[in-house]
Amino acid sequence: MMLDSSLIRQQFPALQKHSGVVFLDNPGGTQIARHSLDRVTAYLTECNANHGGAFATSQKSDDILGEAHAAMADFYNAARPEEIVFGNNMTTLTLHISRSISRNWNSGDTIVVTRLDHDANVTPWVLAAQDRGVNVRWVDFDVEDGTLNLDNFAAALETRPRLVAVGYASNALGTINPVKKLVQMAHAAGAQVYIDAVQYAAHGPIDVQDLGCDFLVSSAYKFFGTHAGILYGRYDVLEELYAYKVRPASNDLPDRFETGTQNHEGIAGVLGAIEYLAWVGRTFGQDYLEKYGDHFSGPRLHLKQAMSAIRAYEFEISRAVLGALAEIPGLHPYGLYDARRLEERVPTFVFTLKGWHPRRVAEELARQNIYVWDGNYYAINVTERLGLEESGGMVRVGAVHYNTLEEIWQLKEALWKLAKAGL
Repeated sequence: MMLDSSLIRQQFPALQKHSGVVFLDNPGGTQIARHSLDRVTAYLTECNANHGGAFATSQKSDDILGEAHAAMADFYNAARPEEIVFGNNMTTLTLHISRSISRNWNSGDTIVVTRLDHDANVTPWVLAAQDRGVNVRWVDFDVEDGTLNLDNFAAALETRPRLVAVGYASNALGTINPVKKLVQMAHAAGAQVYIDAVQYAAHGPIDVQDLGCDFLVSSAYKFFGTHAGILYGRYDVLEELYAYKVRPASNDLPDRFETGTQNHEGIAGVLGAIEYLAWVGRTFGQDYLEKYGDHFSGPRLHLKQAMSAIRAYEFEISRAVLGALAEIPGLHPYGLYDARRLEERVPTFVFTLKGWHPRRVAEELARQNIYVWDGNYYAINVTERLGLEESGGMVRVGAVHYNTLEEIWQLKEALWKLAKAGL
């Protein structure tokens, strides 16, 4: 059953409040689902309390936080809720956990990062490497189609690295990396694998047990929730890590890595976002029951159904975007623009427009109530590698499942007018 756009859009209060606005800024942050917003409000009005108290509101607060850990374990298909660590966002979590992961690195060791990644999955590891006297190997990408250079990746693994940091999907070019294959290759070389799934999480199912990764992290405000980051760490790996924490803090997992008082209302909002996605699965995911029914049940089944239904709907959106952009004179696309390879990308597209600075394109589109991003989006290695950093980067259009084909036609018409004015 295909997603019903009108019913989906009713679940997002901002889409009702800002009627007429086309939100294509989603790679930078999606709009919040009503389920998530309701969870935030309920938390703050019913059980706003600190952790571990002997009284009712604290106990109810702890119950909700426990539900949120379990919900994210369902979303990632983690083996247990204790493998879920909450934090402010992906960047902060990665900077924090990198200190623990790198503690046992030795001078002369090697780690691997890629030029396709968001800087939050690059610089934390480069800084840790500098602190520990560790070498950094860079994996390049193909500038023609935006895919990771697997030969380059294999060559980097010959150094027997301690860690490989790689993205699930590029927040700049939209490329989905073959992460399961990369994990297998890295593990064969003796490396741990840290996956940035921030850009992918809104677009398709995640299964950390099937991937076999050691760590995976995302941010809920990129998949219809609140500003919170969520790290998966395999239990045996987390158990062995030294935790940088204050002395009275619990040493139990995941408490030992959730330093200080957490953003409890934000975590409640993450629970709401997962509940929204489960609703999508129950409502629109019947076509995927046979695919997943023998392996999953309950919320995990609904979430797999949801993300598969979303993925199928977004294929249609991606085809529409590709078709629209192909008709714009003077538009130069970057990354994977082959409509036959939609399985290898999320609906995030970047381009430059002849005669227009990327910022001016974003400003002109904003005047027509079409919201897009410009610049490097913290994927600075991508814009530098493409030779675009000094000229303002690129325009980025990023769709999710609440976007419609009609909105893509609006984008096409607006870009056509800009192109004609710039030529």
